[in-house]
Amino acid sequence: MFDEILQKTGLKYEDLTSQEKETFHSWVDAMRETGISVTKVKDHIESMKYSVEMELGDTKHNSKRDLYLKARLKNYMLLEAMLSTPEKAQKALDRALAGIVSKK
Repeated sequence: MFDEILQKTGLKYEDLTSQEKETFHSWVDAMRETGISVTKVKDHIESMKYSVEMELGDTKHNSKRDLYLKARLKNYMLLEAMLSTPEKAQKALDRALAGIVSKK
């Protein structure tokens, strides 16, 4: 089950931090027990976002790692916005697309 989920996202288990692995396992456990609710997903996204924020605060990584962490944080923020309200999601998506377009 782990491999299937990770394969769909293009991630490898080895690429996850220890805290992300822990969160990932709790998600899978929650799916097995009671299914997933929007509230549970929001809670897990918040946990993963916090993990990335803490790692960004660590100055011991290179600029490539920093860019990777910022991209992940932006993805979590977008997911969080999509689950909050449709209007927030649309605005977040517009900002994300504008950022992509401005970089090209």
